[in-house]
Amino acid sequence: MTDSASSGSPIVLSREPTPIKAIPLRHPGRWVAAIIVIVLFGLFVYGAATNSAYSWGTYGRYLFDSRIGNGVWITVQLLVYSMVIAVVLGVVIAVMRLSPNPVLRSAAWIYLWIFRGTPIYVQLTFWGLVPVIYKNVALGIPFTVQVAEFNLQSLYSAFWFAVIGLALNEAAYMAEIVRAGINSVGEGQFEASKALGMTWSQTMRRTVLPQAMRVIIPPTGNEVISMLKTTSLVIAIPFTGELYGRARDISGVNFEPVPLLLVASTWYLLMTSILMVGQYYLERHYSKGVSRTLTNRQLQALADAQGGKPLMAPRSSEGGAM
Repeated sequence: MTDSASSGSPIVLSREPTPIKAIPLRHPGRWVAAIIVIVLFGLFVYGAATNSAYSWGTYGRYLFDSRIGNGVWITVQLLVYSMVIAVVLGVVIAVMRLSPNPVLRSAAWIYLWIFRGTPIYVQLTFWGLVPVIYKNVALGIPFTVQVAEFNLQSLYSAFWFAVIGLALNEAAYMAEIVRAGINSVGEGQFEASKALGMTWSQTMRRTVLPQAMRVIIPPTGNEVISMLKTTSLVIAIPFTGELYGRARDISGVNFEPVPLLLVASTWYLLMTSILMVGQYYLERHYSKGVSRTLTNRQLQALADAQGGKPLMAPRSSEGGAM
């Protein structure tokens, strides 16, 4: 201890240092870049507004046309039906891919190999030709009993063939997303389920898949947005009832493809923006608990559990010497 402390004289405390006044750095390059971008954007807007090829009058006339609105509604139906089937089938294929049964694993791998290895446009073209390739489909025991027979040409519906084509292709990608989510679950979860006497299927259904949703949900939002834009390819079946098909049909009559493409692009942008907002809130919901930084409420709860003692001592303005 110091002499002043041993003699009982008061300890002179040093004053707190003067806080440093931080002066932010100047970045003139940012202002120059911003001005350049604004000028270029303004020139583009002015050029587009004064270019007669865009036919803004035609654009405004068909933006809320009933045929375009009907195409938007059919596009939404294609999206919903295809994604529901793709998600369910993707989960099944992912479970098959991870199954200990070699037959199921091989069948899942072949499915992924075919549908991920060929272009979606080619697949949709094939589905449009199915009624030509398979005119009749018979159900029953081969070479013995025939239970029922269907004429695909009479049952042909371009809408449902488009849904099937989109769903089967998307299921291959959803299967890989689900498989990645399942692999993100720790091995301890499998061992704990096995210790509780669960079978492999029960472990997947009750333990693994619910925990894997944190990894599965966010990329699924990206796939939904991608599927919305992929619906424009169902024209290969051919099916022209969706948004792009309706816009193309109208432009084939008035011979003004540019404004009709702008109309279709506007509606695609609107629907995509809505999906992006939903994806943002969905990702924020499933990312809860990812950060290890404790909130003030969690710190207070821990302090209460320790008998009311604060986890971090309050900052003192006084000090002393030993």
